[in-house]
Amino acid sequence: MTFRGEAAILALGPAFYDPVRPADFPQALLRFRNDRAAATIGLDGLSDAEWVRHFARFEPLPGSLARPLALRYHGHQFRTYNPDLGDGRGFLFAQCRDDRGRLLDLGTKGSGQTPWSRAGDGRLTLKGAVREVLATEMLEALGVDTSRTLSVVETGEELDRGDEPSPTRSAVLVRLSHGHIRYGTFQRLAALGLADDMARLTTYVLDQFFGGAGVEPYATLLDHAVTNAATQAAAMMAAGFVHGVLNTDNINVTGEMFDYGPFRFAPSWDPDFTAAYFDHHGLYSFGRQAEAMQWNVFQLAGALRLVAPVEALRPPLAAFGERYTAALTAALLRRLGVAPFGDDRDRALAEALVAALAASGADLPRFWFDWRGGQLRRSSVGYEGPAFAPFVAAVGAYRPAVALDHPYWADAAPCSLAIAEVEAIWAPIAAADDWHRFDAKVAGIRRMGAAMA
Repeated sequence: MTFRGEAAILALGPAFYDPVRPADFPQALLRFRNDRAAATIGLDGLSDAEWVRHFARFEPLPGSLARPLALRYHGHQFRTYNPDLGDGRGFLFAQCRDDRGRLLDLGTKGSGQTPWSRAGDGRLTLKGAVREVLATEMLEALGVDTSRTLSVVETGEELDRGDEPSPTRSAVLVRLSHGHIRYGTFQRLAALGLADDMARLTTYVLDQFFGGAGVEPYATLLDHAVTNAATQAAAMMAAGFVHGVLNTDNINVTGEMFDYGPFRFAPSWDPDFTAAYFDHHGLYSFGRQAEAMQWNVFQLAGALRLVAPVEALRPPLAAFGERYTAALTAALLRRLGVAPFGDDRDRALAEALVAALAASGADLPRFWFDWRGGQLRRSSVGYEGPAFAPFVAAVGAYRPAVALDHPYWADAAPCSLAIAEVEAIWAPIAAADDWHRFDAKVAGIRRMGAAMA
């Protein structure tokens, strides 16, 4: 495939972004290049030297943006409104079309200071970049709609951070994402009373990501957002994933998860399990993620009130609960690997499954591994008790919807990504620049993804 550069974002006009200059890094050591993702946009043929020129020195890609753009937005952070946001350590580097014809953004993290950096240095730790690679690879393997980490380049600077041993190494990351239009992008326009810009942004989003506007463009946009938010919340639950920072500036209107900081994979179905050490009240805990996404959608609707009557926005908002329940049922059955009946039996199975996991405290990766295809495939202690009896009875009526002939399913244990393993992967990199465990983990995750495909 040939790279097809785009610059569609320029149609929004200069009120939406600020042209910026990338940082001039002292080094550029290529640590990760995702040729699988690059192949979908025609960049897998780049040499390593060309790769570094584009994704560390930010030489423009053909047919795309001449200069990087720091996007402007506001947002709620832990439900406190903050008008002083925007791309503070990243920018939109390029846009392009993928092999499906979709408009994609190449966005950065750690690429230097912008007008929105506030007191920040605009940098990213290498450890943070490693963690984001692992998160995106794992979520992609589990079938979750996520940004993909395209590139990580170590940049040779020493960074001071209060939440990890310092000085620590620095990196610049490039992600491939289906747009970077956040709920906070709309919130900024509402806060500033920019009705014409709100209309322009809505048209851009509907045309570029959703196939065009309906009779009521704002209600159409909100309807898509509600469906995407419900689906995203359900996907996180079925993946056992806790994003950690579900602020409105971190929620993409396309429903694609991105921007991974203090994420965790939950070891069990524990609603109180949290990812961020600073989430003292569990606002974004595992069991409250659907609530968080629904609250965020209401903030998007509040922003759209600038240009749309409330009567037009109520029906999509009222549909969130049912759409989430349906999405969670579908996601759980898909993770289980069984063919749905398409009736009330599916919801009953999903409810029995969640009740069993919550009551038993079962190891989540192990459970999904053992029950793939809807049948217990190996002798294992822990599924015989009363907590699992309703689930076992319900799942017996289902047939597998997936093949189980991949060698992965004969492994002794599932591929998982507990926080302790993330730390164990980072330790040899920090101590001896040893990337073997990291490379092996990425390969292992992709092997699991191939088995689950």
